[in-house]
Amino acid sequence: MLRRTYEGQDCSLAQALEVVGERWTLLIVRDVLLGINTFDAFIEELGISRNVLTDRLNHLVAYGILERVAYQQRPTRHCYELTAKGRDLTPVVAALMQWGERHATGPEGPPRRTEHIGCGGPVHAELTCADCGLPVANEEVTARWVR
Repeated sequence: MLRRTYEGQDCSLAQALEVVGERWTLLIVRDVLLGINTFDAFIEELGISRNVLTDRLNHLVAYGILERVAYQQRPTRHCYELTAKGRDLTPVVAALMQWGERHATGPEGPPRRTEHIGCGGPVHAELTCADCGLPVANEEVTARWVR
């Protein structure tokens, strides 16, 4: 039987999934990247229930991925902004969107795309070697134990 957590897994991917692996989490991060960052806007965009959204937002704030920021005083209203840790999820979201565009989108094409703010060009997630700086094809990647 598949467990609901990855507790006890000695793997950085499993540990990351403990934080961002719930089905709504990366969609919320994606929406913040798109400029959607208020509770009501998340409800409208995602069609998520209020209690699930509250739980997900609290989780993302607790893990330091989102920051809750007041943008109105009377009544007090908040929006959510990505922290530096949250911004580090940008390549993850871009890579998953890119995979979805390639393998899960119908003939009408993708409804959204990632763009470079500077010129408006499409952004592609690519692998590069940290030592030599060369691009690395998917077939040239392996994983191994280091401890």
